[in-house]
Amino acid sequence: MTDIHATAIVADAAEIGENVSIGPYCIVGGDVKLADGVELLSHVVVDGDTSIGANTRIFPFASIGLQPQDLKYDGEASRLEIGCNNVIREHVTMNPGTDGGGLLTTVGNNCLFMVGAHVAHDCHVGDHVILVNNATLGGHVNIDEWAIIGGLSAIHQFVRIGRHAMIGGMSGIENDVIPYGSVIGNRARLQGLNVVGLKRRNFDRETIHALRNAYRLMFAPEGTMAERMDDVAEMMSEIEPVMEIVDFIRAESSRSICQPNLEDAA
Repeated sequence: MTDIHATAIVADAAEIGENVSIGPYCIVGGDVKLADGVELLSHVVVDGDTSIGANTRIFPFASIGLQPQDLKYDGEASRLEIGCNNVIREHVTMNPGTDGGGLLTTVGNNCLFMVGAHVAHDCHVGDHVILVNNATLGGHVNIDEWAIIGGLSAIHQFVRIGRHAMIGGMSGIENDVIPYGSVIGNRARLQGLNVVGLKRRNFDRETIHALRNAYRLMFAPEGTMAERMDDVAEMMSEIEPVMEIVDFIRAESSRSICQPNLEDAA
């Protein structure tokens, strides 16, 4: 049974699923779609062409789907798509896309956005991602699944964050972060692999050992990056996580790869 509080303002055209709860003083716009089991606790604003997947919970004072914070935005129709089973805490902001980024911002499933986190226009956030308090994504950022963005960190526009990467708190990220990498600092430097995260997600000892060996080879001081990628690909072509890093580094990107200090790669 859907429950809409008497003080909530819900546009007649909004699509509201089964067992949705819309708490006191929430505002839901006419182009909004709330799937079954969505819960807006109180004082939540959801507007624009925004869809929210089943069983997502949104806490007070979140602002979801309002106009992008981009001076180039000129009122063009754009969308925000949020998946299922997400937790979106107080004061989180998420913006739809712009013409310069495909007119679409997406958030996957089973994510946690802690207090004050921001997902800017044209970002694409994968499944099981965590943005800790006040983490900020600039426009056009791609965050792959299982990544964790530490509190008070800021991700520069167009940066890619690979799967299972860990961004330490208060970091400024201006370059792409490899899958399984761990970075920290302002500006952030690659500190190694996110071994704690890998163990928590039950990666076996052999895979972690192979990743460590590959990491040392990839970021050794000898040769060029391209030469080192070729060597690693030849030696470890059968190890999927290693090849995922190789493919990530080789992929076209407008940002360079976040690198370690030479002594960190030893």
